[in-house]
Amino acid sequence: MTGQEQAAKALAEQIEKLAAGREIKIMHVCGTHEYTITKSGIRSLLPPNVKVVMGPGCPVCVTPQSEIDACVELAEQGKIICTYGDLLRVPGTKSSLYDTVGDIRIVQSIAQAVDIAKQTPEKEVVFMAVGFETTAPTTAAVLLLNPPENFSIIVSHRLVPPAMKWLMQQGEANLNGFLLPGHVCTIMGIHEYEAFPVPQVIAGFDAMEVLYGLYLLVKQIVEGRAVVENAYASAVKPEGNLKAQKMMAEVFEPCDIMWRGFPVIPDSGYKLKSQFEKYDAIKKFGIELKDVKCTTGCLCNELLRGIKEPTDCKLFGKACTPLKPVGACMVSSEGACRIWYTYGKAHKIVKTAPASP
Repeated sequence: MTGQEQAAKALAEQIEKLAAGREIKIMHVCGTHEYTITKSGIRSLLPPNVKVVMGPGCPVCVTPQSEIDACVELAEQGKIICTYGDLLRVPGTKSSLYDTVGDIRIVQSIAQAVDIAKQTPEKEVVFMAVGFETTAPTTAAVLLLNPPENFSIIVSHRLVPPAMKWLMQQGEANLNGFLLPGHVCTIMGIHEYEAFPVPQVIAGFDAMEVLYGLYLLVKQIVEGRAVVENAYASAVKPEGNLKAQKMMAEVFEPCDIMWRGFPVIPDSGYKLKSQFEKYDAIKKFGIELKDVKCTTGCLCNELLRGIKEPTDCKLFGKACTPLKPVGACMVSSEGACRIWYTYGKAHKIVKTAPASP
């Protein structure tokens, strides 16, 4: 066993000792954390009474069918649709963008979509602006530069703290603490989370950083404390990125919005302020967002709320695979089903740089 493996095992033993005799359930709200936890086999190191579940941390996974349907409708109308590759196979009510006849282009950024609009002034170009607080500043920055009139966006940005608040209010997942998303906190800082009376730790994305974050969470839970600990201080400052926040405040304002797997959550999304509404594709083209209940048998909704695991679903790995996904959680590289399909419940010890509690 290498030194790194020994360090991981020792940290896991500390967690087991702390949690002795207690049932502890922790939720993370970050697709990258799920990737690290599963690929590195972190769950195999933890005692059975310490459970780590997925939450609504994959932005593609929480994008509702109605917004996919809007993209499909616009593509069928002849608009150029620009989107990230992860969104291509996300199922709508009748079709995904992958199965739609239309001009669908995969881009790496919203700036690339603006370039396409400039190069094709005779066509309407629509960008699917998906993501949490991490990607919203980029959307805001581009709109502040006055893109061409033939460019518009579907605003699909969502905010993490209101979703956490909803989960805590419902109580259906019986959560004891949260592993907070480092990327989001890099932008927004820690102050929004300090209002929640629950143990929380901001963790990085290396396997040992995640394991150390879980150690700090278990320690808080056992000691009866409920604070926000920052274990990712190299990137996350208490105030966050003030410049990014300023741009977001200029362009967006909070709104009530639906998440896949959730009802409408108050103030959990962004809409464009009045001076930027000309870039709102939904309003520009008179598209109606229709709430349609999923009847496929997919358990993605329950996965995003932390009450089911991918292997609880009868479709997992059978009728539902990355090439033929039934639910959004099998599509994105940050989706729990896709990650579990690729790596399974890996039983190998973490092989990264050590960290000490």
